[in-house]
Amino acid sequence: MIERRPVTTGLQTLLATLTGRPVGVRTVPLTASGQPVPPPYTILYPLDRTDATNSLADNQRAATLDYQATFVSGPTPNVPNSRGGDEQAQWLADRAWKVVERPASGAPGYAHPLNVGAGVVCWRREAREAGGTSDQNDAIITSVIRFRLFLEEQPTG
Repeated sequence: MIERRPVTTGLQTLLATLTGRPVGVRTVPLTASGQPVPPPYTILYPLDRTDATNSLADNQRAATLDYQATFVSGPTPNVPNSRGGDEQAQWLADRAWKVVERPASGAPGYAHPLNVGAGVVCWRREAREAGGTSDQNDAIITSVIRFRLFLEEQPTG
């Protein structure tokens, strides 16, 4: 059975690498001292999980995991009357789309590796834009991408 935590950690790490900004899982990312990181940042939400291959020989060695990445813009710290904006949220989202980027050479696979745990391979990745939100009171704008990862345990021996 494929464990979710290594997959979540792998996607969190890949998003942080691609955006160059912190990624929290189900919460605002924190600094080393435990304080909330000021925007921009990403919040990653684990969503649905399916563990069936829909075959008679289903041995629970495959799983499909869904995630939502919310890219959060916001006011610039220590700048009065600054606001987060759509441009900042989309800048993060544009970099996150590289999760599904294919190699420019046309080689099989993906341009950016996704470490999902020992003995597990992510053989297919999907992404779709799911809109965004704005909160006028906090001056925060978000953009949202939903990722679907198709995973399979590799046989040993």
